[in-house]
Amino acid sequence: MELLRCTGTESAVGPLFLAASERGLVALEFDARLAGQQSIRPNPRDLREGNREENNGVRFEQDSGLMRPYVRELEEYFAGKRREFSFPLDLRGTNFQLACWRALLAIPYGETRSYAAMARAVGKPKAFRAVGMANNRNPIAIVVPCHRVIASDGTLCGYGGGLEVKRKLLELEGALTKRLAA
Repeated sequence: MELLRCTGTESAVGPLFLAASERGLVALEFDARLAGQQSIRPNPRDLREGNREENNGVRFEQDSGLMRPYVRELEEYFAGKRREFSFPLDLRGTNFQLACWRALLAIPYGETRSYAAMARAVGKPKAFRAVGMANNRNPIAIVVPCHRVIASDGTLCGYGGGLEVKRKLLELEGALTKRLAA
């Protein structure tokens, strides 16, 4: 049975749920998710003080102390004081998903890429829809910045936290201003 430490925190884009293994952050999820969106999160009522939830071989345990470094860096990001996260990640997915998520990590703060550009970056130039699905399955929102991927025509589309959250994140990073100025 794997133990994941977890906590919730408030942010400029609403409540967030974080979970980490011994290797690093496993999940950062928005409280409000689109219908059908995957979640690692256990039922919140099962995380009351003293209760532990077992889910698919994983046991969750509330631990705001251990999760504090992750929360602190997110607070710094939302305050405009952090452009890169320094904590370790424990990404879990298929080889294709992992390639897509690593390509997302290479997009600099304040910049955007199209789904087509991301498909080329992972060596599958015609797989822009598959890249979109990998982004949809991204378990670590914000930190693995799928919000930085936009449509080829420059419009915002497809974000698990909703388009308004995507817009807020891109505005925070100055990406919308740069794109409009270009």
